[in-house]
Amino acid sequence: MRRKNLLGPLLLLMTVALMACKKNEQYRPQTPTPPVSEEEVITTVEVTFSHMSTGLEYVLLFRDTDGPGGNDPVITVDGIPGNGEYTMNLRVLNESASPPLDLTAEISDEDDEHQFFFAVNGAALSIQYADLDANDHPVGLLNFAQTGEAGTGTLTITLRHGLDKGASGVAQGDITNAGGDTDIEVTFPVEVL
Repeated sequence: MRRKNLLGPLLLLMTVALMACKKNEQYRPQTPTPPVSEEEVITTVEVTFSHMSTGLEYVLLFRDTDGPGGNDPVITVDGIPGNGEYTMNLRVLNESASPPLDLTAEISDEDDEHQFFFAVNGAALSIQYADLDANDHPVGLLNFAQTGEAGTGTLTITLRHGLDKGASGVAQGDITNAGGDTDIEVTFPVEVL
């Protein structure tokens, strides 16, 4: 009885099967990688003090339309009358986009992830939060401000994103334990008239 050599046909069958598997791998659809979410570019911060009795407005404006680096930012400020009470509103924009993007609504929509901090140095100016997120933590888009006697100083405004709003002191405006990322920090010269 003569044995048939099955090794040749078996190797041929395995080679064809392996090639078919490799061919299917080449044409297997690839899952697209989701785009990386970039942080918004903030070029402009506008702070408006509205006198609670007269309704007159005084504006502090930071504008850096080409973004960080490049040209220096332009800062313009109005003197703020002393011994007055004000509402203080913040507006944040990206003016490097066309048309410009008002990012204030986005910050308001994501208010549980954002908070403004205010550091006054030298000027007779105090600021208290007047807006809260759904968890009763401050945001800082709307505030109350009070001026005292005439003098000069600075107001540094910092916007943090992804911070710990429950950390010690954060609800009172202390940035020390806030953590998170700084979206923008601006220092304005302040003159109380």
